[in-house]
Amino acid sequence: MSLLRESRITLKLAFPLMIGQLSQMLLGVADTLMLGHLGVTELAALTFANSLFHLPFVFGIGLLTGVSVITSNARGAEDPSKARGSCRHGLTLALGFGFMCFAIAWWVSHHLDRFGQPPEVAERTTVFFRILMASMIPALASMALKNHADALNRPWPPFWIFLGGVLLNIALNRVLIFGMAGIPALGLEGAGWATLIARTVILVVTFVWLRRAPGLAEWVPARWWRKPELHDVRRLLGVGFPASLQMIFEVAAFSAAGLLIGRFGENSLAAHQIAITVAGTAFMIPLGLSMALTVRVGEADGARRFGELKGIVVSGWLLALGYAALGALALLLFGRAISGWFVTDPEVIGIAASILVIVGIFQVFDGVQVTSAAMLRGLHDTRMPAVMGFIAYWIVGLPVAAFLAMHRGMGATGIWWGLAVGLAGACVALAPRLWRRIGRATQRP
Repeated sequence: MSLLRESRITLKLAFPLMIGQLSQMLLGVADTLMLGHLGVTELAALTFANSLFHLPFVFGIGLLTGVSVITSNARGAEDPSKARGSCRHGLTLALGFGFMCFAIAWWVSHHLDRFGQPPEVAERTTVFFRILMASMIPALASMALKNHADALNRPWPPFWIFLGGVLLNIALNRVLIFGMAGIPALGLEGAGWATLIARTVILVVTFVWLRRAPGLAEWVPARWWRKPELHDVRRLLGVGFPASLQMIFEVAAFSAAGLLIGRFGENSLAAHQIAITVAGTAFMIPLGLSMALTVRVGEADGARRFGELKGIVVSGWLLALGYAALGALALLLFGRAISGWFVTDPEVIGIAASILVIVGIFQVFDGVQVTSAAMLRGLHDTRMPAVMGFIAYWIVGLPVAAFLAMHRGMGATGIWWGLAVGLAGACVALAPRLWRRIGRATQRP
């Protein structure tokens, strides 16, 4: 009964987070579906740009997990001042990091031909990549505000705001990619402009709502733009920076896989984009669940309710495993049909379908490792999990991927099998560590 109760509480918080994360992923799905109709080169350029975009973007998301942890701790301890500092400094950190990444990306955009991609793909990517990197600034800033609201157990208003942004992006995609009502067709660049506009609108609306939300006045900064307090920034970074490293090791492994697959030609790269889109979309459910678990563990830890931790952890794992089983079954049975939604090229569909079989198999490992890492963050345990992630993905996973692809002639599927090995390694390392930490925590007075 305790597990059922904990599961209900977690799902109540997690549901809008899951749907919110899924709706954000639909931004990429919409781009992939629409640009797939323009040709393989545009789809490959989208894959290349996203491979470069996601590294700094996920690093920024990791930095901002500190907002969720610190705010949830503050809520558990009934400390509004600490929560206000978390929100304000999180927004400052998001804007600063976003502008820095855009400046670096502008320089990188002049040297895209050095990444070993087909020349026509590198040339087609330049302008779209610049626009996409500009959209990182409002995306990270709105994420900081959303994390604060979620940690205060107010997930529904940000959910509706972000969902509205997704719908706006899809509508703008239709207009700007293909042209309409006198507006010229911008193709790939149109998708970039649609994303930038939608993310800016999301930021503005989220900021206005948070300032005016009833019942949150004492938990939201009254003065947003005053000088940062270094001890608060260090506290955020103490949680966020190791979490960023852990997340970046995983995402960088997938980005590196995309660059490796590019060496096998446009068809393999297009199939990889389909697979990464489907896998990423499926991952949004356990990711939303993990965000709720971070908040729940952080709040229980901040309130010193250590007896609740074991029930939260076990119920979280069971929820992740239940979803993983359903997701794996769907991908194993319908992988080819799903691939056909994106393109009509038979070779691309065949490669993508074979990759989705692998994606279905590693769903179980992925669900357990992401929820375990999230709950460890709620306990401020981020440094050793980052080391474990590096070993799992870069010392084990990618070398196996390169060996299978290059020396066993397995191509793109060999690289994905290597990624699956890395995810399994992370699962085996993180879950026992979390269980030991919970065991020690429940013995505290």
